[in-house]
Amino acid sequence: MTSLRFALLASASMALAPAALMAQSTADLIELDPIYLKGAPDPTDPVAGYVADFALTATKTSAPLLETPQSVSVVTGEQIEDQGATTLGDTLGYTSGVTAQPFGTDPRFDSPTLRGFNASNGQYLNGLRILREQGAPSFEIYSLERIEVLKGPASVLYGAGIPGGVINQVQKRAHLQEFGEVGVGLGDPKATEGFVDANHVFSDTFAARVTAVTRNSEEDIEDLTNERKYLGLATRWTPTDSTDIQFLGSYQKDSPITPAGVPFGLVGVKSDEELRDFYVGDPSDHDSDRTTQNLGLEATHEFDNGWSVDLSYRQQKFDWDYTGFYVANSAASTDSIARGGINQSEQSETNNLDLRLRGNVQTGAISHDLLFGLDHRTYSLDERTEFMSADAIDFENPSYNGANLTAPWYIATKDLELTQQGIYAQDEMAWDNWRMSLALRHDKAEQSGTTWNNFGGTSDASQENEATTGRAGVTYVMPNGVAAFASFSTSFDPVIGTDIDGKKLDVTRGEMWETGVKYQPEGFNGFFQASYYEIQQYNLTASTTRNGVSGLTQIGEAFSKGVELEGSVDLADGWNIRAAYAWNDATQTAGDNAGKELPNAPMHNSSLWVNYAFDGGTFDGLTLGGGARYLGERYGDAANAYALDAVTLYDVQAAYEITDNAHVSLNVTNLTDEAYVANCGSFGCYYGDGRTVQARLTYKW
Repeated sequence: MTSLRFALLASASMALAPAALMAQSTADLIELDPIYLKGAPDPTDPVAGYVADFALTATKTSAPLLETPQSVSVVTGEQIEDQGATTLGDTLGYTSGVTAQPFGTDPRFDSPTLRGFNASNGQYLNGLRILREQGAPSFEIYSLERIEVLKGPASVLYGAGIPGGVINQVQKRAHLQEFGEVGVGLGDPKATEGFVDANHVFSDTFAARVTAVTRNSEEDIEDLTNERKYLGLATRWTPTDSTDIQFLGSYQKDSPITPAGVPFGLVGVKSDEELRDFYVGDPSDHDSDRTTQNLGLEATHEFDNGWSVDLSYRQQKFDWDYTGFYVANSAASTDSIARGGINQSEQSETNNLDLRLRGNVQTGAISHDLLFGLDHRTYSLDERTEFMSADAIDFENPSYNGANLTAPWYIATKDLELTQQGIYAQDEMAWDNWRMSLALRHDKAEQSGTTWNNFGGTSDASQENEATTGRAGVTYVMPNGVAAFASFSTSFDPVIGTDIDGKKLDVTRGEMWETGVKYQPEGFNGFFQASYYEIQQYNLTASTTRNGVSGLTQIGEAFSKGVELEGSVDLADGWNIRAAYAWNDATQTAGDNAGKELPNAPMHNSSLWVNYAFDGGTFDGLTLGGGARYLGERYGDAANAYALDAVTLYDVQAAYEITDNAHVSLNVTNLTDEAYVANCGSFGCYYGDGRTVQARLTYKW
């Protein structure tokens, strides 16, 4: 049926043919001359304001958002700055279709849901997937120019991936113009930081940019600290007018510790504020040491015949040693809390290569922008996990002199390697007011290696998978700036490892129908989009626990349908506005939990952010902003055993230009200090962040 639907939409498309942190955004530092490739602006360039016209993620070309037959949201650098974001979850809180922080802020990694589906492994850096078995590690937000969110299956261009979509983090690039900034920050809970972003032009053809951050922060629980140091280097060399070569490297070292949660049985018994501030673990025993290294290369060369070749490559090395705690009996409602400890040692290496050939041909009245691609990725993992017993801790009278961790009662190891190769082709057609997009891809994925645990022994994790995926879409662009679109797309994703019973996990597959309307007015700078979608996923995986041991199970199928509304406006008199609403009905349709909602998938999410910059008069140089985020009722687990209340959170911003170069800002998130449960599961309940205050002083040139 999937193939038939795809073929019908593709045929219909063919038949219709003839009849733009915390930091200052780069756009605030300088006014860049646009870089043109094939007559279109570079979508990695900074955007002034909140409204982006182009995005790279949906088509791997500089396609206008208005003409793209799929929903795409762009979080610009200026929005990141205005909202004081320091995590990926912070940046996505005002984006439709995204539940940005379903577990509250976790400094270890980001786990948003996208159209109801867990997007822990749906995160990309510069268009290349960040691979990690248990969710992408957090990446320094100060290093980013923008974030693009492509909604719905995208395997046709990116290979293996979730059906919810792609969250693409785009790094700051070097430019052939001098600029920079340096700043310091202070926050509550403790968040002392220093940052610098400097771009230097060495010649007419070569520039380099250094981005660095040092930050020492605490969570609501003051014993949970994270010391992060980040260094990024970007270079750009343009030896000829037709050749552009960029290096993108980064080194990040941090020590994230996450709250161990609290028993579900205590929620509603003890005050939420006390539970939010309580630490089940022990600072005498917990530990974390993590490094992430990325080395990337991007190159473009345009030939004399109008065709061009693009190359993207990134190597990521990840090393993490971690000791943390968990709640051993979530149902308990007594002051004595049973707990356990986790040791984990993880080393992985990822190599991503994507080679593309682009060109334009004309067939009669139809213009074809063609893209042919070949990508290859490898991922190797060496991991050891240990579960230990620990002394109970008393809620009313906790002792933090060591938890008396025992020798491991459960040990598991993984020695795995995943290789994937894919070839793909895309044709973006234009005829009169019609825009059509057809794409097809074939992938081969191989997994080799073994898994072992002290209960089940060694298991062979080798498996091979092949998949063909596609996308077909059509857009009709009207002269008044309104565009109507419809599309169909598919996805697949091999699942690394085995389920809790030692059985190899099957490939997950997804497909989506989407239709909608986009509007880009001529009278002011704005962009609006509304869409309806239906997504079906097969062989969905979920976490489960048996006898205190966690693992995966494939619950069967899931169906997600919904409506999304989103708009961004930049007005000439100083107003910036971003609003979003999403209705999402995400249900498990087969398996052990058939008829129950997907976890962390609220039916209603909405947000509104308004920002105003005074120009002239008594308040000249002052910027004020604020917003509200509504997170609807939801369940914390696949079995729907843990119901979570809706919550509304408020954020405010104030900034002042002291001089032309000096800038001071203040951001407060969760202004009312709302204590709310973000998630509950078999390992306990986790609270969202309380009130967070951050002040920064920045000098730019």
